[in-house]
Amino acid sequence: MCIRDREWWGEYKSTNEAQASLAGSMPVFILLMILTVIILFNSLRQTLVIWLIVPLGIVGVTIGLLGTGLPFGFLALLGFLSLIGMIIKNSIVLVDEINIQTGEGLSPFDAILASGTSRLRPVAMAAATTVLGMAPLFPDPFFNSLAVTVAAGLTFATVLTMVVLPVIYAIVFRVPVIRDKG
Repeated sequence: MCIRDREWWGEYKSTNEAQASLAGSMPVFILLMILTVIILFNSLRQTLVIWLIVPLGIVGVTIGLLGTGLPFGFLALLGFLSLIGMIIKNSIVLVDEINIQTGEGLSPFDAILASGTSRLRPVAMAAATTVLGMAPLFPDPFFNSLAVTVAAGLTFATVLTMVVLPVIYAIVFRVPVIRDKG
């Protein structure tokens, strides 16, 4: 075994150890995030609606990494963890606006429509600035998988969040299609 082979093993071994360490603590932090959302909304169903959007980011990450031919390595995993927080934030913004609109007297159906239209621009602009912030990292050989993970996942999840989250909300809360007259 030459020195060069030991160096590769050392890098491979340290990467595996870092991923294992991260994977061991990840469930605890995801549980803490779920508990935070439950406490914030005081509702299990709203928490379910918010967290059902996270898999949409996985679809975007998969498309982005397969499209660029990049592996799902350690930095991509870190990017995905950041992406989860961004997706949850976007979902919280939308569900909170639905609650505000409902509290102001709109029917649940109209509140879903009004919140979708009023929050589209802020959510899309926040996602766009994050994606543009990742753009300088695309050509970088070290950080490109992180950048593609965040950019592709966030782009895909943002578009679907604005479409799918209102539908999931209406299904989970059994919102009838009744429009306010006026």
